[in-house]
Amino acid sequence: MKRILFFAVAALLAGNAAAFELTSPDPEVKNGRPMVKAQEYKGFGCNGDNLSPALEWKNPPAGTRSYAVTVFDPDAPTGSGFWHWVVYNIPATATGLPAGAVVVEPLPAGAKQGRNDFGERNFSGACPPVGDRPHHYIFTVHALKVDKITVPDDASAALVGFNIIGNRLGLAKMTTTYSR
Repeated sequence: MKRILFFAVAALLAGNAAAFELTSPDPEVKNGRPMVKAQEYKGFGCNGDNLSPALEWKNPPAGTRSYAVTVFDPDAPTGSGFWHWVVYNIPATATGLPAGAVVVEPLPAGAKQGRNDFGERNFSGACPPVGDRPHHYIFTVHALKVDKITVPDDASAALVGFNIIGNRLGLAKMTTTYSR
């Protein structure tokens, strides 16, 4: 009987643990909702402001030593999706990234940006083909068990992603959409 009670209490406590969560304080950027022109790419036929939305996260897994943030479009007509942003080595003390990261506000000290699929080291906003169905943009914060990921400066988003996944304790996602 004591054993059953112990497991019941343990399950209850585990169920009450707050989930790792990613949100945006920007009123226009919400899970399941379309992004706005500010998050559209500037170039490649698109003429948005190319600004990253503000991101906030809370309740990371115990043992988190750093974070990474990625933005991926699985609907891009490439056969393999499209990486729009890769930021890693974000200190464990961080609880988010500012709107317009790097352009308007700096990244947290020590954070690095990887090369995205536009070949740039910054947030590159949405730029789906005109008339295509709405694309999904998956913003993910990864809680990592290491202080830093070590990759070459010219590492692809896929190589950085491989190192993120190999060191991940948990993740939280927010998916937005965009179409032109």
